[in-house]
Amino acid sequence: MRILMLTNKVPFPPKDGGAFATLNMALGLVESGAEVTLLAMSTPKHPTTEKDFPESIRKQIKIHTVFVDTKISPVKALHNLIFSKHAYNAQRFISKRFASALENLLDENSYDIVQLEGLYIYPYLNLIRKHFNGKVVLRAHNVEYEIWQRNASIQTNRFKRWYFNHLANRVKAAEVNLLKGIDLLVPISLRDQQMLEQLGYCGASFTSPTGYCLSESGDMNKDFEMPSVFHLGGLDWIPNQEGIFWFLDNCWPHVLSSVPDAKFYVAGRNANQDLITKINGYQNVVFIGEVEDSAKFMRSKAIMVVPLLSGSGMRIKIVEGMALGKAIVSTSIGAEGIDIENDKHLIVADTPYLMAKSIVKLLINKKEILRIGKNAQEFVVQNLDNAILTGNLTSFYKQSLNESNSLI
Repeated sequence: MRILMLTNKVPFPPKDGGAFATLNMALGLVESGAEVTLLAMSTPKHPTTEKDFPESIRKQIKIHTVFVDTKISPVKALHNLIFSKHAYNAQRFISKRFASALENLLDENSYDIVQLEGLYIYPYLNLIRKHFNGKVVLRAHNVEYEIWQRNASIQTNRFKRWYFNHLANRVKAAEVNLLKGIDLLVPISLRDQQMLEQLGYCGASFTSPTGYCLSESGDMNKDFEMPSVFHLGGLDWIPNQEGIFWFLDNCWPHVLSSVPDAKFYVAGRNANQDLITKINGYQNVVFIGEVEDSAKFMRSKAIMVVPLLSGSGMRIKIVEGMALGKAIVSTSIGAEGIDIENDKHLIVADTPYLMAKSIVKLLINKKEILRIGKNAQEFVVQNLDNAILTGNLTSFYKQSLNESNSLI
């Protein structure tokens, strides 16, 4: 089985959720016997090219990258707002060079499946249909319009609330149109599958969470800094920024009142100087920035906090943290897409009082940290083994292809 995966950013290094999910799936599909080709956009934000991948990965996956200038332009955004009905989010990824590379791959190779990694490959759907007769699959990393809808709901600035709602409506329309044009849907969670079906999708689907390569997790570290709390995630992503400051303003003071020597570490990529200065202004907060080895960093701290108030899909950093045996305290939105049991695999807390109380409870009782961490790691082993998940997806693809061939 030959699969062409299309993505709007190069999935290396796998330091953010989308890159982690795409690369793990590609490697898992190869392990399951598929021949995988990857065509990815190299962007100003993610300027990696195929040469930057380790040779071990390049031996397994045929990788092609095309530079696409996706920088946000206020002038183009305003023009789009006034003169277009399409989402500016998606229009930024339209590129003649990428279209040409895609057309060449489709004309020169015989693929069984073309897999779109998320909504923003949508502008190329007509080109794909023109040059490809096989199955077109949407790998939905989240319900994209929901991210903007939730962003809008927590805005106090009226213009921002209006603009985010406007974006949400345009993105929703793009998702509806994309769902009409695909053959198979592979959502990341059952909840996302149900939401996408509510948007009108009625074809075959197969829920496939992002898996973790268990060989990379190792034994759970019990010798971590106490009392410490950390957040790890892209610091240019609006939901992460909002969640961090909600936590710092509403939860962290209550933690410090009970555990005065606690420290909160903020790690992640792409923080601007204003954000860094603001974070460093809080008591007992340490800004780390980008970490070279996320697993090593997570192992060194006690509690992972995921205070998301918006967003959609499945938080890959939670999966990584659970695989490493970390005790995690998260909002309900942060824990979406992972079928965990509260207070067993992680702790769900949606109010400042409950989040602070949960963190304090762990910081004063290391045995509780170890209990939840052990349960979390066992959950990943039993439910999120990348080899098993991609093997099941490969079987679904083969069945779908066989059913199509039997109708010919």
